[in-house]
Amino acid sequence: MPPEGRQRAFSSAAGLIQYYDMEETRALKIDPYIVLILGVSAAILVEVLNWKFG
Repeated sequence: MPPEGRQRAFSSAAGLIQYYDMEETRALKIDPYIVLILGVSAAILVEVLNWKFG
């Protein structure tokens, strides 16, 4: 039985994946475009450093 005040989440794949109805409100929220820009920038930096020092 779940602890008081907690809802049991729907489980699938033998409990490996759980789906929750509530959205996490304390999580760090990052805009997807920032992640994309950081990834592309890191790739360009690696290629430039590889070209210069490789």
